[in-house]
Amino acid sequence: MSKVAIITDSNSGINFEEAKELGIRVIPMPFLIDGKTYFEEISLSQEEFFKKLESDVDISTSQPSPEDVMKMWDEALEGADEVVYIPMSSGLSSSCHTAVMLSDDYDGKVQVVDNQRISVTQRQSVLDAIELAKRGFTAERIKEELERVKFESSIYIMLDTLKYLKKGGRITPAAAALGSALRLKPVLTIQGEKLDAFTIAKTKKQGVKKMLSAIEDDINKRFGGTDHMENIHMEIAHTKNPEAAEELKQQVIEKFGVEQVDVYPLSLSIACHIGAGSIAVACSKVID
Repeated sequence: MSKVAIITDSNSGINFEEAKELGIRVIPMPFLIDGKTYFEEISLSQEEFFKKLESDVDISTSQPSPEDVMKMWDEALEGADEVVYIPMSSGLSSSCHTAVMLSDDYDGKVQVVDNQRISVTQRQSVLDAIELAKRGFTAERIKEELERVKFESSIYIMLDTLKYLKKGGRITPAAAALGSALRLKPVLTIQGEKLDAFTIAKTKKQGVKKMLSAIEDDINKRFGGTDHMENIHMEIAHTKNPEAAEELKQQVIEKFGVEQVDVYPLSLSIACHIGAGSIAVACSKVID
C-alpha cells in the first residue's frame, strides 16, 4: 500500500499547529499589503490582518509561488509515495489551475483536487482525504472521490458591513450608501465555484433566520434530509466575531438536533472582501 501525503493551503483555516497534529502540510497564502508581501500565519496573523484591513490600507490576495508549491511537494515525497494537494476553489483563485499545470511534471505522483471549496468546507475535504488515505485509497482515488462530492456543501455568510464589497467594486458606491443608511445586512453564498449574493436582511436576527432556512432547504433537497443529520457535517465560521458565531452554533444545535458543530474563523482570502463582523453557517455531506 502506497503512503499518501496530504497537503492543503491556509484557505482551509487549518493552522500549522493543527496541521502537525493531523500529520499534514499547509502552504501559507500570500497577501500584498501596501506593496509588501505577507504570508498568512507566518508574517500575518488574523489579528494583524484585521488591524491593517480596518486602517484602509490596500490589501489584495495572491497565490503561492510555483517554487514554494513544488518545494513542499518535493519535501512530502521524500517520505511518501504520492501527494494529494487540496487548494482553494478554482472559481475563487487561479492557484488551483497553476497547481494542476505544475503537477504534470510529477508523473501522477501529485494529484491536485479541484473540488471547489474554501474555508470550513475545504477543511472538511482535508479531513475526508486523511480518512480515505487511512482506508488505503491511492492519491488518484482520493482525488476522484473528493471531486465526486464537490457540490455536496453549502456556505451562507451574513456581512456586517458593505464597505469592502464597495471597495472591491462588487457593488456600486450608491448601493453601498443606501444599504448602509438602511442598515441592511447582505447574505452571500458559496455554492462551489464562486462567492455570490443570496439575499438581503433588514436586521441581524432576520439574516440569521434566512441563513438557517436556506441551509435547512439545502439539507432537505440535496443532502438527504434533516431526518438524517448523522450524514451531515455542520460548521460555523466568522470574521472576528466569535461571540455571534458561538450564539449561531447554539441555534444550529437546537434547530437540527446535532451534537457537534465546529466553529472556525473564515479564511483571510474571504475576509479581505467582506471585512470583520461576519458570521456564516455551512454544511457538507459525509462521504460514504
